Amino acid sequence: MIANMPYFAVLKERLGFINDRQRVLAENVANASTPGYVPRDMDERAFSDIVARTMPAMRPGPAGPIMADGVRMATTRAGHISGGAGAGSVRTVRSPDSETTLDGNAVVLEEQMIKVADARMNYDMALGLYQKGLQLMRLAARRPGG
Repeated sequence: MIANMPYFAVLKERLGFINDRQRVLAENVANASTPGYVPRDMDERAFSDIVARTMPAMRPGPAGPIMADGVRMATTRAGHISGGAGAGSVRTVRSPDSETTLDGNAVVLEEQMIKVADARMNYDMALGLYQKGLQLMRLAARRPGG
């Protein structure tokens, strides 16, 4: 199954993380006039740590590195919770912008819009990589000469 392939699994997690970040940034923009509001952002470093922990280890092989399957928790009953850590486990952090108004609001719309544009570019890139991966899988699955 494609979703179990590390390439697609990481891209799926990345897309989920960026989606969550876009939601948090939209909340910041919506609260630009709320007294005492401090903007938040997703913890990018925590996401990177999760990806590093959940990626299977690479071990050397005769034709280059190969995936070494790690031990994973199994869900043997319907009530069990999956052991995977996804983008949903990444927390938000307070991320005050460069200015704070007299009422304590720390949202600078220009800075938030730059972050929104950055999230959009990252989302488009991850989606493009996902689509390219699918194209390569289809190419590899085709019969030669056909």
